Amino acid sequence: MLKTLLIGGVCCVAVFVVGILIGHFGIDKSGGRPAWLSEVNKDVDERLIEEFLSEVDNDEIGQNLKELTKVPHMATMAGDEETVKLMLKRWQDPDSGLDQAWREEYKVYLSFPDPTRPNKVTVVGPSASTLYTVREKEKPYFPDQEDPEVVQPYAAYSPAGEATGKLVYANQGKPSDYQTLNETLDLRGTIAITRYGGAGRADKAINAAPYGVAGVLVYTDPKDINDGLMSDTNETYPYSWYLPPSGVERGGFSTHYGDLLTPYLAAKEETYRIPKEDISGIPPIPIQPIGFEDAYVLICALGGTVAPADWQGGFNCSYKFGGPGFQDSSRFNNSDVKLQIFNSEVLKNSSNVMGMIRGSVEPDRYVIYGNHRDSWVHGAIDPSSGTAVMLELTRVLGTMLKKGTWRPRRSIIFGSWGAEEFGLIGSAEYTEQYLTKLSERTVAYINVDIAVFANATLRASGMPSMQNVIFTAAKQVQAPGMESTSVYETWIKYTNRTSPTHGVIPRVGYLTGAGSDYAAFVHYLGITSMDMSYTYDRTKTNARIYPAYHTAYDTFHYASTYIDPGFHGHQAVARTAGNVLLRLADSLLLPLNCTDYAESLEDYLRVAVDLYQVGLTAQSISMEPLKQAVARFRKAASYLDQVIGKLDLKNETPLTFRKINDQLMLLDRAFLNPLAFPDLYGHRHVIWTPSTAGGTTFPGLADAFAKAESSGLTEDWWQAHYHLSVLSQAIDGAAYTLTDDS
Repeated sequence: MLKTLLIGGVCCVAVFVVGILIGHFGIDKSGGRPAWLSEVNKDVDERLIEEFLSEVDNDEIGQNLKELTKVPHMATMAGDEETVKLMLKRWQDPDSGLDQAWREEYKVYLSFPDPTRPNKVTVVGPSASTLYTVREKEKPYFPDQEDPEVVQPYAAYSPAGEATGKLVYANQGKPSDYQTLNETLDLRGTIAITRYGGAGRADKAINAAPYGVAGVLVYTDPKDINDGLMSDTNETYPYSWYLPPSGVERGGFSTHYGDLLTPYLAAKEETYRIPKEDISGIPPIPIQPIGFEDAYVLICALGGTVAPADWQGGFNCSYKFGGPGFQDSSRFNNSDVKLQIFNSEVLKNSSNVMGMIRGSVEPDRYVIYGNHRDSWVHGAIDPSSGTAVMLELTRVLGTMLKKGTWRPRRSIIFGSWGAEEFGLIGSAEYTEQYLTKLSERTVAYINVDIAVFANATLRASGMPSMQNVIFTAAKQVQAPGMESTSVYETWIKYTNRTSPTHGVIPRVGYLTGAGSDYAAFVHYLGITSMDMSYTYDRTKTNARIYPAYHTAYDTFHYASTYIDPGFHGHQAVARTAGNVLLRLADSLLLPLNCTDYAESLEDYLRVAVDLYQVGLTAQSISMEPLKQAVARFRKAASYLDQVIGKLDLKNETPLTFRKINDQLMLLDRAFLNPLAFPDLYGHRHVIWTPSTAGGTTFPGLADAFAKAESSGLTEDWWQAHYHLSVLSQAIDGAAYTLTDDS
């Protein structure tokens, strides 16, 4: 018994002594602040950003681009697999790679032409003799155009089939264009020729079908792309950046994004697939793109009434509606245009290449940076300019990582998306597969697709909350070829607006469309996103996009000679986008600004009041709930700004920062409504969903009002009221997330 007591006493003394020692050596004598708090509360390192900017090398980017564009790399083809291997090799490099890199496979529904039976467009006479044949391949100027892997021009997802009929000119193929034609012509059984622009690719055929049009041709008019220039003897490529006469813009002809057979599901091997006949958003009739040299021959031979002034293009003839058909004096008199389309659809494996750098403090928070990898042909500008930039970013960041000089606070995920050209498939399938995880953990998405359209000025679009961090980054980067001028300074010179809060600032666009891989992140997941590129001076050209877009002329020679000699525009984008990436990944408080969002909502409200208040009031529908919601959002954003302004960054608890960062990160999720747009696939964001009504304002309200005003139907006014309520309550809901009110 005594022995037991003695042992117990000794143990108690030992525990007491250990407690004293822990208390003495374990407590920070500087006021009780744990040593680990300094590391957890570490903010972005400006010196590290400067180091990053200095390491981004334009020559490295040029070498990346040369490597990426050696051969055509259309999705799932041999060249695409070579780019998959290249991405993996770079991201697994022991000296400059990432923590992890892997490929993610999806089995997706794609459309290809038949290599043994090229699609044909001909003019056939009354006796079925062939009077004219449209060029099947683009004219070669260099060996690049003669590569056997260059896919012939075609419209992906056009149905196979034959269509023959009298030709009519339908301008841009908008609903109003076909309606105008139908007022004077019987369109049943005709072939419509349309020009790119105004309506989506697939819409040119979708809009035509209800009028009985049998088939559609689409071309790029020199007025819209070449500033009117047409001759390849001295005006177009290879003598300038302009599109040669035989150049043809390929494309995915679908109004939906993502795999068409697995809507809202990731397209894995065993995933349920809808019947092919249930696919919507693709052309119901044959459609084929052609070059403007052939369009010139066809359009200038048309008969009938002269088309309106805004239908006229760049050819040296009057554009006419068609008789239907050709004019009597034409060699094609009484002839038809015949389309023979041999496209086929197939399920094929497509790869995303993914890379990750794990975060040191918040590894469960993701900043995602993406760019698609596949192209229609060599794709030097679209998309390889963006891939070349991404590879340089990861080289510089990977080197710092491997040297042990840096690890981000939050995890960074890089995505090299597959099959984008067929409808943003790789990025959409990724968001569908990881929907819950991405919704809960993603801070922001940065998209750099076409990094450089030209090298005059920056162009950026994104959620308003991203505006400030983009400006901060742009002010730190030197403009190409201008030693003492920043990217910000050139940007504000070329395109600006006056902000009630900030004065004159560069104009940041909105991501209201689905033109690149940001679409699923914005419209489906409500993730704060941005898209960035360098572009041309719009006072010097009317080109709707860089002229070699989606053609066999988008090559390394074209990019290095006419788009960005020296790759300094690429370098500026890499530095600016990388700067934004580092700030989002490393800042203690996320550099997202809710008051800038409030300003955009107020701008949208002003337009909505001007356009709709009188009409809605006449239907006894009040806009007051919307006005009050926007005012509450402004008040809530100002409150959060004040909270942030009062923080002691060095001594606040990590949970305080986590709470505020979650409020900033999740703001756009509050604008999602899965029932608001039942007719728009993958669109849930009530602020940034695209609108057909025009005007820079709330899309659902704009479209519903336009329909109600046109029809006058009571049920359509009900829909306008519905969208007003959806919008008001979404903005209210977003405001509530920014305050501490219960």
